[in-house]
Amino acid sequence: MNTATRPMYEWNTINWKKIQRNVFKLQKRIYQASQRGDVTSMRKLQKLLLKSNAAKLLAIRKVTQDNQGKKTAGVDGVRRLSPVQRMKLSKLNLLEAKVKPTRRIWIPKPNSDEKRPLGIPVMKDRAAQALVKLALEPEWEARFEPNSYGFRPGRSVHDAIEAIFLSIRSVPKYVLDADIEKCFDRISHEKLLSKLNTIPSLRQLIKAW
Repeated sequence: MNTATRPMYEWNTINWKKIQRNVFKLQKRIYQASQRGDVTSMRKLQKLLLKSNAAKLLAIRKVTQDNQGKKTAGVDGVRRLSPVQRMKLSKLNLLEAKVKPTRRIWIPKPNSDEKRPLGIPVMKDRAAQALVKLALEPEWEARFEPNSYGFRPGRSVHDAIEAIFLSIRSVPKYVLDADIEKCFDRISHEKLLSKLNTIPSLRQLIKAW
């Protein structure tokens, strides 16, 4: 086989079901360790996932093929990666590369004249962020309240509506609707990092992001 086309061939023949299964098994073990409060085992499993080739491939696929914003360029102007480029990216250590600046764009807020800032990282940083998310998400899923639904995997607005319906159908209750003004603009990053309380190398990386 032509060595120039081999990386493309490799990417297009990846068994994604097997990749997802392998990553999920590790995530499940992280979740279980977090549930029982076994921090030492949880950290070891997270490091194992971060070094996993399967997790790296899945992270790259998510940001270059699956995500809605996959064609939005960062500061380097790169909008998309070919199968060859994806395969080359998977050979790199995503967590050791120096973080590049994010591209700032402004998008309109729904039902408002205001706009909110959005940071667009370069593809490599997006892949690194997706990889870290794969490791941290199961830890926090084990800790979150069972009745919270925002920004959680496998949960939707319809799940929240169903939970509300089941809660109020038999006994009338008060409902509080509140919004913290400019929450993400003003929230303390240092306090977030302290709360995250993760592996030192990840803390530095997340701080750079």
